Amino acid sequence: MPAGDVLALLPLVSVACCAVLVLVVLALRGGHGLVAALTLLGLAASLVSLVGLYKAVPLRMPPLFVIDGAALLYMALICGAGIVVTALSYGYLKERSPEPGEYYLLLLLAVVGAMVLAAAGHFVTFFLGIEILSVSLYALTGYTRLREKSVEAAMKYLILAAVSASFLLFGMALVYARFGTMVFSEIAGRFGQSSTDYLTLAGTVLIIIGVGFKLGLVPFHMWTPDVYEGAPSPVAAFIATVSKGAVFALLIRYFGPLIPEQTGALFLVFSLVSAASMFTGNLLALLQDNVKRILAYSSISHMGYLLIAFLAGTRQSASAGFYLAAYFITTLGAFGVITVLSGRERDADRMEDLEGLAWRSPWLAAVLTAMLLSLAGIPLTAGFIGKFYVMKAGAGASLWLLIAALAVNSVIGLFYYLRIVAALFRQGSPGLPLSAVSLADHAVMAVLVFLLVWLGVDPGALVRLIERTVSLV
Repeated sequence: MPAGDVLALLPLVSVACCAVLVLVVLALRGGHGLVAALTLLGLAASLVSLVGLYKAVPLRMPPLFVIDGAALLYMALICGAGIVVTALSYGYLKERSPEPGEYYLLLLLAVVGAMVLAAAGHFVTFFLGIEILSVSLYALTGYTRLREKSVEAAMKYLILAAVSASFLLFGMALVYARFGTMVFSEIAGRFGQSSTDYLTLAGTVLIIIGVGFKLGLVPFHMWTPDVYEGAPSPVAAFIATVSKGAVFALLIRYFGPLIPEQTGALFLVFSLVSAASMFTGNLLALLQDNVKRILAYSSISHMGYLLIAFLAGTRQSASAGFYLAAYFITTLGAFGVITVLSGRERDADRMEDLEGLAWRSPWLAAVLTAMLLSLAGIPLTAGFIGKFYVMKAGAGASLWLLIAALAVNSVIGLFYYLRIVAALFRQGSPGLPLSAVSLADHAVMAVLVFLLVWLGVDPGALVRLIERTVSLV
């Protein structure tokens, strides 16, 4: 294998080798702390190798992978989120599972699948990545198998994801039958000549269904609240960030070149899906009393916001990258607070569990408040700047109706986010007993809050870095 190919695959190989090492350590009866440390080390090594790749991209490994600036950006977000989820999982699993080593193995495999998706340039890597990610998530969702909701969520996710995978695979087969190639760049070059062909239309629709399910977009969103509620809180955080971020990277790479202008059926379909996701997610979130379900419907609406940057064109991918980074930080922080508050028997996902938290644990209440305000798009937070850049991208592409929908839905979202904030300061039920929060959990929360405020006050450095990175094509 050429040296350039080895260098290009180093981030993936680092995580995959770490998964093999964890498997060996588990076979030798390694302890929980050792396995968690190895997982963190593997993810950190992958992140460092991405930094080393920065000056070497773009590196193409035809026809399977495209390691360009966008791939580096999304793989960096995936590794960073994986590190946060691993750190949060240690304390969460310590009290719930006597031998939780397999959890970290599944987490590493899920990260590998997500990174393959972020760099996919071919239907083979597309399908392999999405299946490695999905199969790992089935097991992670049902990992706390003694909880009825966890098993129910895993079964729902398994069945619906299997159906969506069949749609996806059939769609790929139809597109291949029409064009005789599975390489994204070659499909894009021939798509405009036969975009009204029945095979092309049918294949494209089926692929949209498969991708829409993974992103939780309307009308393929039904699984999202049940899976988020039943999954362990760190796993729900992983699904909400890493899983959706990886599939969104794939969406940009495959569908971005197919929508060169704001015309045609594809543009109309994604515009309708964006608007429907915004309104459905926010309106259904108003009816929820479970915090995890609120965050689930919130994630649906945020994917709708993110589609505005996607529809603005690939030149606006820097806006999408920044919004996704802000979304990762805020979502990981919100689920992180739920994780550290959760008791041995169940997660702290009910509204009454959070009542009076401002008096019982002011630090955690402040962290959750900051994350919720960022999700709502309040100024001086990363979420506000993210929405600003998405609106700027939409305005540059004259997507005025979608921008208006984003503004209206931001107001709707503010109501249910403030409901949770109000509960933090309301004296009510005593909630779940607060367990001791580890130093690692405090450190993770502090880093996330720092990033949240830093990007909200001075986002210029990260924006310039993202712009330089995504321009490496």
